[in-house]
Amino acid sequence: MLRPRAALAWAMALASLAATLAGFQPAASYVELIQQWRDRHQADLKADDGWLTVVGLEWLHDGANRAGSAPGSAVRLPADAPASLGVFTLSAGRVTFEPAPGHPVQINGQPAPGASRLRPDTERPSDRLTIGTLSLTLIERGDRFGIRVRDRQSPARLAFTDERWYPTRETWRISARFEPYQPPKMLPIVNVLGQVESQASPGAVVFTLDGRDYRLDPIGQGRRLFFNFKDRTSGDTTYPAGRFLYADLPQNGRVALDFNKAENPPCAFTEFATCPLPPKQNQLPVRVEAGELYGGHGQL
Repeated sequence: MLRPRAALAWAMALASLAATLAGFQPAASYVELIQQWRDRHQADLKADDGWLTVVGLEWLHDGANRAGSAPGSAVRLPADAPASLGVFTLSAGRVTFEPAPGHPVQINGQPAPGASRLRPDTERPSDRLTIGTLSLTLIERGDRFGIRVRDRQSPARLAFTDERWYPTRETWRISARFEPYQPPKMLPIVNVLGQVESQASPGAVVFTLDGRDYRLDPIGQGRRLFFNFKDRTSGDTTYPAGRFLYADLPQNGRVALDFNKAENPPCAFTEFATCPLPPKQNQLPVRVEAGELYGGHGQL
């Protein structure tokens, strides 16, 4: 029989062990990690500023552009918006907004003053106009300026169901060889508006599928690489124009490509996006049966 002091020590040790075991969480499996990433991706899509809330995009002409739900408005708003919300004025590459009297329009959470210059999405921070469930932002694409309209109560957001994906297979997590470009290679990237913009690629990645090598040219985006690619599932089981994939910067000459995270571009969810299209060299002659499927949410 244990003495009282020894019994107490033993009981405390058991209690400590039980507490440790209760707090122990086994490492998540690869499939669970991918599912967590996909859940976050879907949450971003459904967020107040996600692509499912986009309900309009109007390009501005030089001079005054009246905004409202009234017929003939240059910036047409949903039917339940004010008939006349205010005026966007484009002049010499700058856009100002002046609200109409009597409407509680806010800019970045503060009551809108008189005519105010708006910062487009190419500047940080950019500006956001809000009224009710609507928000309006200025976008700049080349020499064009437009007003993108979001509605937190958009039909697309309210009707959205879960995204669809290929089953997660670890074989689609590929270690690719990085071949740097010295200097970086300038890629002409065409968007759905037909505009062309040159963007820098730091190097190619080379990976092997079924004994054959393939190459992709990414765009450098800060601490990540951005891949815009198309494959033989495009227009079949995946979005016709192609898909996006992000990867960490190279380490020791290698890049981790995880095609289980290949995602649809915004154009798959709204016709009011200005997506870039995959460059010719990123159109793979092989089926990449991994990542996000296409459910017909939007159009190109």
